[in-house]
Amino acid sequence: MPRFTIHDLAQTIDARAASGGEASYTRKLLDKGAEHCAKKFGEEAVETVIAAVENDRAHLIAESADLLYHFLVLLKARGVKLEEVEAALDKRTNMSGLEEKASRKG
Repeated sequence: MPRFTIHDLAQTIDARAASGGEASYTRKLLDKGAEHCAKKFGEEAVETVIAAVENDRAHLIAESADLLYHFLVLLKARGVKLEEVEAALDKRTNMSGLEEKASRKG
């Protein structure tokens, strides 16, 4: 069975961003600007946290899917590619999390 990946989602967002706004929620979000996309991402983050705190597995899964979608839309709005985020994560795997966090201070 084929597996849907975050890259598949990013490609879907790219395709919908290129489409007309009337039929695409993604295009409508992008047309409202990066600030609006950031607010939507923040709303989804809060909803994800609430689902986690309430220990509601099904709700957490659904909100996590919304969160990932809105995160990728926000990246698109700011012209950041998923591959750039992956490259930053790749760099961080060469050191411990504590070392990486310390390297960002200052």
